[in-house]
Amino acid sequence: MEKSLVIVESPAKARTINKYLGRNFVVKASLGHIKNLPENRLGVDIKNDFKPEYVTIKGKSKFINEIKKAAKDSSQIYIATDPDREGEAIAWHIAQEIKPKNGNIYRVLFNEITKKAVETGINNPGKIDLLKVDAQQARRIMDRIVGYQISPFLWKTLYSGLSAGRVQSVALRLICDKEQKIKEFTPEEYWSVEALLKTKNQNEFYSTLIKKNNTKISIPDKNTVDKIVDELSKLTFRIIDIKEKKIKRKPEPPFITSSLQQEASKRLGLSTSRIMKIAQQLYEGIEIGKEGNVGLITYMRTDSVRIADEARNKVRKFIEKNFGNEYLSKNPRIFKNKNKSQDAHEAIRPTYIEKRPDDIKPYLTKDQYNIYRLIFNRFVASQMAEAVISQKSIDIEAGDYLFRTACSTTDFNGFLKVFQDFSETEKDEKKEIHIPEDIKKGEILSLIKLIPKQHFTQPPPRYTESSLVKELDNLNIGRPSTYAIIITTLLQRNYIEKSGKKLIPTELGLVVNKILVSSFPEIFNVKFTAKMEEELDKIENGIKKSINVLKDFYTPFSFALEKYKKNRLKIKKEIQEFSEKKCELCGAPMIVRWSKSGKFLGCSNFPKCKYTMPLSRDETSTNETCPECGSMLVIKNGKYGEFLSCSRYPECRFAKPLVVAKCPEKNCNGDIISRKGKKGRIFYSCSNYPECKFISRYKIVNQNCPYCDSNYLEKRKTKGNAKKVGYGAIKYAILKNSPDKNIIFNWERALNFEGDSGPYLQYS
Repeated sequence: MEKSLVIVESPAKARTINKYLGRNFVVKASLGHIKNLPENRLGVDIKNDFKPEYVTIKGKSKFINEIKKAAKDSSQIYIATDPDREGEAIAWHIAQEIKPKNGNIYRVLFNEITKKAVETGINNPGKIDLLKVDAQQARRIMDRIVGYQISPFLWKTLYSGLSAGRVQSVALRLICDKEQKIKEFTPEEYWSVEALLKTKNQNEFYSTLIKKNNTKISIPDKNTVDKIVDELSKLTFRIIDIKEKKIKRKPEPPFITSSLQQEASKRLGLSTSRIMKIAQQLYEGIEIGKEGNVGLITYMRTDSVRIADEARNKVRKFIEKNFGNEYLSKNPRIFKNKNKSQDAHEAIRPTYIEKRPDDIKPYLTKDQYNIYRLIFNRFVASQMAEAVISQKSIDIEAGDYLFRTACSTTDFNGFLKVFQDFSETEKDEKKEIHIPEDIKKGEILSLIKLIPKQHFTQPPPRYTESSLVKELDNLNIGRPSTYAIIITTLLQRNYIEKSGKKLIPTELGLVVNKILVSSFPEIFNVKFTAKMEEELDKIENGIKKSINVLKDFYTPFSFALEKYKKNRLKIKKEIQEFSEKKCELCGAPMIVRWSKSGKFLGCSNFPKCKYTMPLSRDETSTNETCPECGSMLVIKNGKYGEFLSCSRYPECRFAKPLVVAKCPEKNCNGDIISRKGKKGRIFYSCSNYPECKFISRYKIVNQNCPYCDSNYLEKRKTKGNAKKVGYGAIKYAILKNSPDKNIIFNWERALNFEGDSGPYLQYS
């Protein structure tokens, strides 16, 4: 009996599906795309209706030969790549390869990897959606044109290796614009006034000044607040209004891709790329004891909040059984999508509601468990009863001034029992606000004290991965499935860096953004990028042809490109930064240039004069003289780390390794110097190698240990990336006089004992 061939993307999914389908099916994994545009050229024939040139990805020829052979011997072929545009494009490329061998090709979609879903998909096959393929291909062509036609101009302006992206550059612009607002922000002083009051029954509570003469009060400085406090201290405080009401809070819908990334990033501190990787693992299948590989969640790349009727019914029974009828919403809660194009898949939910997170925790990693629990709880909460909250406020009159105290209490937690609120920023410690129960309208209150407080307006907060995803989603820039890749690319290109959770543009990122925005304002802006996303959706929905969308994109793009070609030298001059230093060879001014290693000073007469020097040359001078010409030696950074070089370079080319410290090995008179390994990593070893085998992967600091006889320290990092210095190398005489072998002390204080009571000790 001939078998059927099923082609999926990942080996994990292949194992799970193979288990469900049995012996009559052969399941193979493509490991993603099998074809792509060529790496070494544009690969798009712009003049010939933007025809793409696809080539086989390196290493995929073996897989293509395997599926061709398998297709020849199979009765039917089911292509079950991921149910999105990317998966549709992969399916189309695979179909093109195997069609000559076997034309019985079907497209199947699995929104979840369960036995029922897999069998249903196989029994109800369809065809490859060419509209989705066209939409994905149009996106790929746009991105390729931008990347391959703009990046070379960045190379000519700064240095080779930089990249520009249609969507990533807009994301970079958002981060840089926010940084500019923070830089330009000027804090403004303002004051608030609180009153500590007492009822006739001796109950105390706080109230805040909000109005004067029925107008919102603004207190700009101390003189003003002192006058107000002086005036208030002579007035009578009387309750003029008491309001009470109950509000009902509804739960949020189950997760979609963007909301999962936002919430998991906030709550768990994970990067968006890590979140999506783990969600992919949960979707494709996890080994759950004797059950084997089990797909735990539905497809994680989705814009839809829709839930299948069967899944909704099951979760409602689960809520009633585990929490009681009072926690079940009166009617099944149905969430609506913003537009029809988002309804391709269900929301992200657990595939088996009976598999509670704690029940399968032993089979999951810590991150898998946390993300599964988040998805599970959000889904369960979506069908739970509303939370009932009582809100109470009192207005207090004091002459022309109005004070207000408001508080809220939860009468019934409802869905909050499962899915609590979460604040990304830590809340300031505040006094618990309460309103005495025995107060009455018209009651006169005793003033205990007035509390003026000084405040300053705060700059807008920097983006985190979570808030950037939210902003991109709100602005309709890119697709949620690409957000993780966008952020990862910006980090890898060194355009941005992370400080804690905050995303901060690097100096390189700011320069690249300045070039792109000044040169291509029509292309790298929010409105144009969002419009292109809408156009891609129209291709998928059959409203527009891809060729027309690409022409609409390329017309303004090519115009901006030609304009930039004419102005490139002008733009390059605008970003040039001149130094006070003069070239030591020709006397011309030195200018700041960029390379992969960072900034340096180069002669403005380049390429006629190729003299360069480190940007911080004055800071790297030494007291050592050159043995060949007698000039001063300076510390320079080379591709193998720091080294000593003659200050008269290139006339004198003397150079030698920088001695960091004396080798600590017994009977060795060598020096510790920096070296570079095969993979480009800097390490430190003895100059007498291979006779002396001393080696350290940590940066060596030439400073004696204050607790033992070690002649050097090692610069290390803690998990939080705070700089620390450990005492020597652990295998030597480290801390031999200390009771604790793991003591480390603060790097900054270790290098500056002046005005300090001693080294700061911390246990690792």
